[in-house]
Amino acid sequence: MGKIIDRLLDKERILVAGHRGVGAFYPENTLLSIQKALEMNVDMIEFDMNLTKDKVVVIMHDRTVDRTTNGKGYIHDMTLKQIKELDAGGKFGKAFEGLKVPTLREFCELVQPYENILLNAEIKEKTYETVDLAMEVLKEYGLMHRCVFTCFDAFIAAYMYDSYGVRVQGFPKEKMENFVDGETGTYSKLFAVGIDMKIITPERVKEFENLGILPWSYCPDTDELVYESIRCGARLMTCNNPLPALKILKEKGWHSQMLKGNR
Repeated sequence: MGKIIDRLLDKERILVAGHRGVGAFYPENTLLSIQKALEMNVDMIEFDMNLTKDKVVVIMHDRTVDRTTNGKGYIHDMTLKQIKELDAGGKFGKAFEGLKVPTLREFCELVQPYENILLNAEIKEKTYETVDLAMEVLKEYGLMHRCVFTCFDAFIAAYMYDSYGVRVQGFPKEKMENFVDGETGTYSKLFAVGIDMKIITPERVKEFENLGILPWSYCPDTDELVYESIRCGARLMTCNNPLPALKILKEKGWHSQMLKGNR
């Protein structure tokens, strides 16, 4: 493994990922939200990928544009030009009006200079084509060695592992689609598993550790939930609001990021 990704295996540190950038304070998955997460010195940026009608990978969580923009419809039914005409900030707050949905290329250009930042790239348009096109762009920008890839669909997770040999984050069996049991099943292909704070327990964490899978949590966004995540043994916290986790881990000397920045 490369030196950067090895930080995920450091048992002396707990890492913090910004969920969709800093989704608590800025319009999720926009370049502004990503930039603010970088400025907070998180260890990892989690972001979501969908595919337009004209086969461009864009950064957006939902398969439709309805919730986060002033438009309506499925991303896969819209061209990039149509997506770029939407306002991706105004629904979050008037101060953010005019923000656009970024492409994966635009995202890569932003994060590329931050050489110590890890990436958690989640596939939301659950097709092999989305995976292939996303991998192509991330390879072009030289970012593959920083990436963990995520999907709730076990078939897509297996495809990424089998076809590209990448590190894959999945989820507990009951949270995944198309889960395959057995020694060569879904769990055998996972590098990490994301455990919802609603269901995390020390026993559940231990279960995945015994399988050789890194136990991560989402979304511990308050002091109370951060302490609970630590108590249960999660090794990485994906947070909409990273500030409580960063503060508590810094106080305990458990956070891995350099204090002078992550470039």
